[in-house]
Amino acid sequence: MASTELQGKYQKLAQEYSKLRAQNQVLKKGVVDEQANSAALKEQLKMKDQSLRKLQQEMDSLTFRNLQLAKRVELLQDELALSEPRGKKNKKSGDSSSQLSQEQKSVFDEDLQKKIEENERLHIQFFEADEQHKHVEAELRSRLAALETEAAQHQAVVDGLTRKYMETIEKLQNDKAKLEVKSQALEKEAKDCRLRTEECQLQLKNLHEDLSGRLEESLSIINEKVPFNDTKYSQYNALNVPPHNRRHQLKMRDIAGQALAFVQDLVTALLNFHTYTEQRIQIFPVDSAIDTISPLNQKFSQYLHENASYVRPLEEGMLHLFESITEDTVTVLETTVKLKTFSEHLTSYICFLRKILPYQLKSLEEECESSLCTSALRARNLELSQDMRKMVAVFEKLQTYVALLALPSTQPDGLLRTNYSSVLTNVGAALHGFHDVMKDISKHYSQKAAIEHELPTATQKLVTTNDCILSSVVALTSGAGKMASFFSNNADYFIASLSYGPRAGAASRFVSPPAAACMLQYKKRAAAYMRALRKPLPESVPYEEALADRQVLLSSTESRAGLAQQVPDVDSREDLIKNHYMARVVELTSQLQLADSKSVHFYAECRALSKRLALAEKSKETLTEEMKLASQNISRLQDELTTTKRSYEDQLSMMSDHLCSMNETLSKQREEIDTLKLAGKGNSKKNKSR
Repeated sequence: MASTELQGKYQKLAQEYSKLRAQNQVLKKGVVDEQANSAALKEQLKMKDQSLRKLQQEMDSLTFRNLQLAKRVELLQDELALSEPRGKKNKKSGDSSSQLSQEQKSVFDEDLQKKIEENERLHIQFFEADEQHKHVEAELRSRLAALETEAAQHQAVVDGLTRKYMETIEKLQNDKAKLEVKSQALEKEAKDCRLRTEECQLQLKNLHEDLSGRLEESLSIINEKVPFNDTKYSQYNALNVPPHNRRHQLKMRDIAGQALAFVQDLVTALLNFHTYTEQRIQIFPVDSAIDTISPLNQKFSQYLHENASYVRPLEEGMLHLFESITEDTVTVLETTVKLKTFSEHLTSYICFLRKILPYQLKSLEEECESSLCTSALRARNLELSQDMRKMVAVFEKLQTYVALLALPSTQPDGLLRTNYSSVLTNVGAALHGFHDVMKDISKHYSQKAAIEHELPTATQKLVTTNDCILSSVVALTSGAGKMASFFSNNADYFIASLSYGPRAGAASRFVSPPAAACMLQYKKRAAAYMRALRKPLPESVPYEEALADRQVLLSSTESRAGLAQQVPDVDSREDLIKNHYMARVVELTSQLQLADSKSVHFYAECRALSKRLALAEKSKETLTEEMKLASQNISRLQDELTTTKRSYEDQLSMMSDHLCSMNETLSKQREEIDTLKLAGKGNSKKNKSR
C-alpha cells in the first residue's frame, strides 16, 4: 500500500516537473526569439546609420562641386577682364568677342540655374531622408527598449522557474526520504501484523472448538425445553421484537439529517429559481413598468407566484420523516410511514412542474420571436427548452421510484423485497441524471445571460435578475451533485440495512404495516418492562423511625384545627391576593410599556444611523473612485503635456536650425547670382559702349 502511494505521488510529481520543464523550454525559446529580433533591429539601425553617412558624403561632394563652380565663375570673370583690352584694338574682334561672351553668359546662366535647382532638390531630399531616418531610428530605439524589457522579464520568469524546479527537486528528495522511512516502518508493521494474525488464527481455532461444543449443548437444550418455535412462520415472526441495534438507528438518523439538509438547500434553490424567473418575465422581453406583457407571460407569472405552496411541503415532509427516525424505533421501509407523505408532496410538485412547462416553453418561443433576439440567443433558448423538458422527466422518474419505496409501509404487496435494491439503485441513477441536467441548464443559461448582457437594450435590472437566476441554478447544480454523491456513497448501506428486522426465520421480514406497528408497541412494552426490572426497590423504614413518624403525624393532625382558626376569612384573603397581583400586573405593564417605547426609539435611531452609514459608505466609495479617476487623468495629462512639450521643443529647434542653414545657403546663392548678374550687366554695358 505504501509503495503504491509512493509510486502515485512520484508519478504526480514527475508529471508536474515535466509540465514545468516544457514551460521552461517555451520561455527559453521566447527569450531566444526576442534576442534574435533585437539583433535584427540593431542590424537595421546600423544599416540606417550607414545610409545616413552615405547621404552626408553626397552632400559634402555637392558642396565641393558648388565650390568648384564658383571658382570656375571667377576664372571666367578673369578671362573676361583680360579680353576687354584686346577689344579696344580691334572692333571686329570686339564684336566677335562680345558675341562669344553673350553665348558664354547664356550657357553659364543655364548651367547655374540647373545647379541651383539640383542643389534645392538635393537639399529637400536630404531633409526628407534625415527626418525619415530620425523617425525610423526613434521607432527602432523604442522597440529595442521594449524588447530588452520583455527579455529581462522573460529572464526573470526563467530564473523564477529554475528556483522553483530546484525547490521542487529538493522537496521530492525530502519526500522520497520520508516515504522510504515510512515504507520501512510499514514493512515492520506488516511483520507484526502477520505474527498477530497467526496468534488470532490460533485463538479463532480454539474459539471455534469452544463454540461448537456450546452449540451442541444449546441445540440439545432447545430440542428438550422449547415447545414452540415462533420464527418458523412469517406471520408470527413479524410480531417478534428484533434485537435493538442502537448503532444502526444512530446511523439512520444521521443519514436522515444529512438528507434533510440537502433537501432544505434544494428547496431554497428551487424557490429562488422560480421567484427570479417570475421577476425576469416581468422585465424581458417587455418591461411591465413600461408596457403590458403578453397574456401568456401574465398567466405564467401567476402560476410561478404559487411555487412556494408546492416547494415548501417538500422540506416539511422530509422534516417529518427525519423526526420519525429516533433511537427507540426500528427504521426499515415497512416502518417509515412518513415516506408516503414526502412522496405525496413530491407528486404535487411534479404536477406543478407539468403545469408550468408549456408556459415556460411558449415564453422562450416568444423571446425567440422578439426583434432583440439574435441567432446565438435563439440557439441558447432552444437548448434551454430541451433542458427544461429533461428536468421535468428526471423529476417524474425520481418521483416514481420514491413512490415505490413508500409502498412497503402502506401496501406490502406493491413492491417485492427482492426489488428493493434495484429501486434504490435507480433512485441513485435518477439523482445523477438530475445533476447532469442541472449542469446543462447552468452552462446554457450562463451563455444566454452573457449574450443578453451584450445587447444594447439590456438594463441593469435584467443583468441583476439574470445573475440571481444563474446563482440559483448554480446552487441547484451543487445541491443535486451533493445529493447524488451522498446517495451513491450510502447506497450499499441502504441495501445492507434492508435485512434489519425480526429474528431470522423462514421469512425474515415484516409482513404488513399493522404487524410492524404491533411490533413497535411490543418493543415499547418490552423496554418499559426492562426498565421496571432495573428499577431498585425502595428501602424499608426501621421500626423506631416509623414510631417517631407516627407521633409527629398525630401531633400535626391535632394542630391542624388550630392553624385553620388562625387564618383570615376567605373574602379578605382573596381581596388581599387580588390587590397584590393587580398592583404587580400594573407595575409590570408600565415597565413593559417603558421598555417597548425605549426599544422603538432605539430601533428608529439605529435604523436612521444604519441608513446614514450606508449613504456615507456609498458616497465615500463614489468619491474614492472619482478621486482615483481624477488622479489618473491628471497624471496622464501631465505625461502627455511633458511629451508634447518636449516634442514641440525638439521640432522647433530642428526647424530653426534648418531654417538658419537654408537662409545662409539662400543668401550665399543670392549673393552669387547678384554678383553674376552685375558682372553680366557690366560686360553688356562694355560691349554696348564698344
